Amino acid sequence: MSVVSIVVCGVGGQGILTASDIISRVALKGDFDVKKSEVHGMAQRGGSVISEVRFGDKVYSPLISEGMADYILSFEKLEALRTLPRLKNHGAVISNDYEINPMSVLSGKHKYPDDIEDRIRATGVDLILVEGIKLAEKAGNIRTVNTVLLGALARRLSFDKKLWLKAIEERVPKKTFEVNKKAFDLGYNIEGGQ
Repeated sequence: MSVVSIVVCGVGGQGILTASDIISRVALKGDFDVKKSEVHGMAQRGGSVISEVRFGDKVYSPLISEGMADYILSFEKLEALRTLPRLKNHGAVISNDYEINPMSVLSGKHKYPDDIEDRIRATGVDLILVEGIKLAEKAGNIRTVNTVLLGALARRLSFDKKLWLKAIEERVPKKTFEVNKKAFDLGYNIEGGQ
């Protein structure tokens, strides 16, 4: 198998690192070599967080260069746009259909772009927008947005669904597994995004 490269991005507190841990566990359970890196930045202050996960028969580095990611899994739309240069031609962006105003917007220095979806689609990549908050609420806990998005990603990767559920069970608090399982299923069953 050639190496699969996934950039997971969003804003601090959205569960990005948990999601990248789960992706890594799934790939390990699938008997692949896995490398992962994290950049926390100003995570505790609502800043950008990026994690890179690469898996395949042999992976030499966790770092994903510009134009090399197969997937961007974004927990916020502006972060998807910021990370877009990392995506391969014909790659896919799976993004939460959600906006968090960065400090520059809150301070009035900049305006949140109102054409993010158009700008991403104009590049010719596959954009799957997921109503993550709505689906997490349907699952029973808004904090499961990351698991909803994992479900949407899992649908596009070749791992057995049982491996995903096992990795989720190992990584989330025991008392939250059932709600996370429901959230994963809701994300897994969306058709091509909204």
